[in-house]
Amino acid sequence: MKHAKKAFTGLEPADGSRWMGHRPSTPDSLPVIGRSPKTKGAIYAFGHGHLGLTGSAVTGRYVADLVAGRPPAIDLSPFRVDRY
Repeated sequence: MKHAKKAFTGLEPADGSRWMGHRPSTPDSLPVIGRSPKTKGAIYAFGHGHLGLTGSAVTGRYVADLVAGRPPAIDLSPFRVDRY
């Protein structure tokens, strides 16, 4: 909270509480990003582990490309869900 108050002037946590949720990871430490092979219209974007905030913006861009029907900037096949 000390660092957050420095970054966000005027921040006053009223009824805040500490919480830490699960950070889903995959066996090979790569996230799953791409279309579901079984459910039409479903796009996966999970498994970033402790790098969720770091990878969220670029993953969001790839998901936006998939939704819009644009080719993503990189080959997403290493991140496919059926690699296991």
